[in-house]
Amino acid sequence: MNSVMRVIDRALAWVLMVLMAVMVIDVTWQVVTRFILSEPSSVTEELARFLLVWIGLLGAAYAFRVRAHLGLDIVTSNLSREAQVKTEILINVLCFAFAASVMVVGGFKLMMLTLDLNQLSPALQIPMGYIYSVVPISGILICLFAIDHIRLREIPGASEDLPID
Repeated sequence: MNSVMRVIDRALAWVLMVLMAVMVIDVTWQVVTRFILSEPSSVTEELARFLLVWIGLLGAAYAFRVRAHLGLDIVTSNLSREAQVKTEILINVLCFAFAASVMVVGGFKLMMLTLDLNQLSPALQIPMGYIYSVVPISGILICLFAIDHIRLREIPGASEDLPID
């Protein structure tokens, strides 16, 4: 399981890097076309918006994986190691439940609804269901990462194995 999770970690990191690079190029092109050529591109703003949504949701899954989200440990730091592990398991179970119910199930329903209605984005003419597909994808990733955190029974800050090289 560790090798599978390592592959997922690296793939997610690469996808995020590529999306960020594409967004930088896209926004740079928009600035060039707007201020230098005086003819703004009609698709760059919409593409940047969709890229930001994908980066935000996939980045949230990545941050959950490497435990980069903000957290207050004022209560848990005073608990025994066993209580800290139990608290961490409870937190990951709650995160799993939220991601599974809201992001995976709800996101899948939203994606299917917009695909069934054949809703297209105004400028790019991309089916909006493809844009919304990031919600269940990131939900599945968060569920996988929560299961892995539970399996490893780690306490944040106690292990240096999670951050990617």
